[in-house]
Amino acid sequence: MSVVVVGLQHKQAPLSLLEAVAVSDADLHKVLSELRHRRNIHETVVLSTCLRTEVYAVVDRFHDAVAEVYDVLSEHSGITTEELAEQAAVRFDDDVTTHLFSVTSGLESTVIGESEVVGQVRRAFEFAQEEGVSGPVLSALFQHALQTGKRVRTDTGISRGTTSFAYAAVQVAQGADRSGLRGKRVVVVGAGEMGVGVSRALCDIGPSDAPTSIVVVNRSLDRAEELVRAAGRDQLRAASLENVHVELAQADVVLTAVAAESHVLTPAHFSGVAGPMLVVDLGVPRNVDAAVGQLAAVTLLDMDDLSASVATALGDRQEESVAAQAIVTEEVERYRTASRQRGAAPIIGALRARLESLREAELESHRAQLADLTEAEWEQVDVATKAAMAKLLHEPTILLKETAGTPRGERLVEALRILFDL
Repeated sequence: MSVVVVGLQHKQAPLSLLEAVAVSDADLHKVLSELRHRRNIHETVVLSTCLRTEVYAVVDRFHDAVAEVYDVLSEHSGITTEELAEQAAVRFDDDVTTHLFSVTSGLESTVIGESEVVGQVRRAFEFAQEEGVSGPVLSALFQHALQTGKRVRTDTGISRGTTSFAYAAVQVAQGADRSGLRGKRVVVVGAGEMGVGVSRALCDIGPSDAPTSIVVVNRSLDRAEELVRAAGRDQLRAASLENVHVELAQADVVLTAVAAESHVLTPAHFSGVAGPMLVVDLGVPRNVDAAVGQLAAVTLLDMDDLSASVATALGDRQEESVAAQAIVTEEVERYRTASRQRGAAPIIGALRARLESLREAELESHRAQLADLTEAEWEQVDVATKAAMAKLLHEPTILLKETAGTPRGERLVEALRILFDL
């Protein structure tokens, strides 16, 4: 069996394709169920974030399994399998490990070292576990990936400064001189994870450059009010999405961060806007109808625009990523070694069980001849023979672990199976 990942991410695929393929929380159960029932897929985890959708799987027949993943994504998105294949990146075995560890460490993100991705990877893995579709192989892989992400952020400086896409988007809205939000009226649409991040980033702006007001708009007014109370800032207030057109008419800057499958804001919502207005759409799928960008009063930035703008706003962080990449490389090798040893475990266990059975049977056959031994003396015989067997198995066990996953290791395993009828 092999481990594969079929993925579409912002570096290769256009935003329109990422929108279509994105798997919402509401659809995740269905997509995992479809994958689970494919013939060549044995384990699976789906990681879908604002700029990435990836299917990790343990498979039998590589090409057939990849085709099955394309089929499921095609059924979910309405995109043809041919178009998916043109845009997707397919990795297998060791390359999967390197990729996932890099993703979890924030090295594949628009904001290098971003903090949100660790939580996204953890939730994807935990959901797959809850659904019963992540088995021992992917469990070991994802657990080690999460440990690697934590180590990277603990042992390097990659997490210093702005490591959240929400904070980076607010910096883009501020502009190069950080004055773009000074004295402005800001509307944040959405009170979920990204909306909370945007609101916090706005509240963290220094007094000299801060907006005069921040309105958090959400479908659930209670949720918006909860966010405002938690922030504890006078310039924040909450409003219902039903009244968003009223808030937009008075706003200078709008940031949207809603997990929705269709547009939340359309040109009609902006009918009372005189402008100029900056609208920053953080949604994938997009929260704002592209037609809004055609309005004379509005400048609309979506994720395609932000990906380039965020990189410019943050500057080059490649130097900070060197140490992080070194840790990823080290952890990948540690995982490979542990994985090879786990691969040797079944034959080692079978060999030990076979020899232990022979030892016990041989002692039992001599029990009558050694009837004059006391219980204490018989226990010493038992301990001595166990110790002898452990010493006998020590070198073969080490050799099997060291060569597991190699042609030599496969030959040794086959020889043991034949010699000991395992």
